Amino acid sequence: MPAQRKLGRATDVRMSMLRGLVTALIVNGRIETTEHRAKEVKRIADSLIAKAIKEKDNFTTRDQVISYAKKDAKNRKVLESATSKNGRKYDVVAREMKTDIVKVDAPSRLATRRQLIQWLNKSHDENGKVINPVNHLFDVVAPKYEGRDGGYTRIIKLGARRGDAAEMAVIELV
Repeated sequence: MPAQRKLGRATDVRMSMLRGLVTALIVNGRIETTEHRAKEVKRIADSLIAKAIKEKDNFTTRDQVISYAKKDAKNRKVLESATSKNGRKYDVVAREMKTDIVKVDAPSRLATRRQLIQWLNKSHDENGKVINPVNHLFDVVAPKYEGRDGGYTRIIKLGARRGDAAEMAVIELV
């Protein structure tokens, strides 16, 4: 038996399709697709969620000084005048320093994050805001399944699709 289904697609097209489906499942929690695709997505999503659960608390925090551009009342950058060594004047964006607490991943969490990045694409919510599905997986999905040993997704069969009679299914996070 082969390791994975070919789904009638070339490798690059199949992987791109699966990445999109897995990302949609992680971000939205539920997708409708064909039964064979759902079985492949289930296999991939369960392994990604298991990795995220294992590494979800494996980080430290530290204070880091971050430089931000100063903004005026109209949310435009504030410019300052500066002089170069040869006497020419030019404009420079005024900067302000802030101290933020940032997460620093442990090496094993960083390796897991890179593995998740290979499978998850950045996406947008309904308002157009960019969602990083890796952070969503670590911060929202993994704590939800912390005490659970596998079985993070379920497939519900819907029957044949009208038109081509493909068996349809809904895959959702439990």
